[in-house]
Amino acid sequence: MRIAARYSHLNGLEYMLVHHKNLWGEIQSVIANVDAEACKTKKSKEKTMRGRLLYSPKAMNDEFKVSFENLGWNQRRQTFYVTDDERLMRAIYNRPDEEQKVAIDEAGQAPIMSYNQTDFVKNRIAVEVQFGKYAFVAHDLFVKHLSFYVADIIDVGIEILPMKEMERDMSSGVPYYERDLVNVIRQGRGVPAVPLILLGVMP
Repeated sequence: MRIAARYSHLNGLEYMLVHHKNLWGEIQSVIANVDAEACKTKKSKEKTMRGRLLYSPKAMNDEFKVSFENLGWNQRRQTFYVTDDERLMRAIYNRPDEEQKVAIDEAGQAPIMSYNQTDFVKNRIAVEVQFGKYAFVAHDLFVKHLSFYVADIIDVGIEILPMKEMERDMSSGVPYYERDLVNVIRQGRGVPAVPLILLGVMP
């Protein structure tokens, strides 16, 4: 694969080039090593594309996973506790998860364990590879990357998406770079409040 387009939000790319040039090189090499054509293995059952061979999100995700993990990038989970008391949530949000649980218990409420999980993290940089459903991208950008940034776990979040031209050879409902680019820029320059890099990839 190759990077066909990129967008730097809140100087995400500039931060990488100054502070993590080696990691930026690793990300580019992982993308270059994914053979998209070898992942064109999904036989469509959709009425408009019946029998047509499409890019398999699972096959591509598997290739990314192997390449990133070989370079020391690993999945990261952030656990936290929630309840329906807004004031309590605001007061405990930045505390460690066990302290959140105790605070909710002490307030006489039932703590609900939840978590955010990101695909790959290394040296405070997070990467999400998104070939699934388009709704997941908004969750990545406005929930996952942002929560990891606010919790001081990452400095930059990176989202890898297919370009529209590639998405045409995938199942319906898949995200594409051009749409999610406009979803970010129409929020204004400071939203979401986390440095990001959007990468559009092509075979």
